[in-house]
Amino acid sequence: MRVIAGTARSMPLKTISGLDTRPTTDRIKETLFNMLMPYIPDSDFLDLFAGSGQIGIEALSRGARSAVFVDNAKAAQDCIKDNLKFTRFSDKAVVTRMDVLSYLSTLKHVTSDLIFMDAPYESGLNMEALRILGNKEFKYEDTLIVCEDLKEADYSEVLSLGYEIVKEKIYKTNKHIFIRKAGEEKADD
Repeated sequence: MRVIAGTARSMPLKTISGLDTRPTTDRIKETLFNMLMPYIPDSDFLDLFAGSGQIGIEALSRGARSAVFVDNAKAAQDCIKDNLKFTRFSDKAVVTRMDVLSYLSTLKHVTSDLIFMDAPYESGLNMEALRILGNKEFKYEDTLIVCEDLKEADYSEVLSLGYEIVKEKIYKTNKHIFIRKAGEEKADD
């Protein structure tokens, strides 16, 4: 696993041993970031269920202003911190060891303009996170949320939660769903 592009291009990243995480392949990560490039420069990136931190680090490498990494596992926290130190992005990052749903519940406002979530497949945690976010005020009306999930996962419920599906990119076994809050007003700082 490595950083694909940007200031940390080709730098290898550590992964977490075991079967608890499923790193996004370089090919899918490259496709994802080609689609996200217009949104990344100077963005505040939120990486939920962060695992090794590779997605948020890729965003930092490509010009994100900051990144927050949230994962409940100590092994993930240690791996993310090592990867941030190695890529020299520690000063642009916050690593939070906390259950993602608890973390989101504590937010008064959503201040990120780009959110990536990759919960364990078939756990339903991406939808749970979207339900919590649906009740929050967003600082930016055009905040983009990207969920990685199984190809078969049904996200039609997001429409009733006040979101719109902007795009779906389907791969062989999984997909990325691009979601925005519909008609969101800006929250005051």
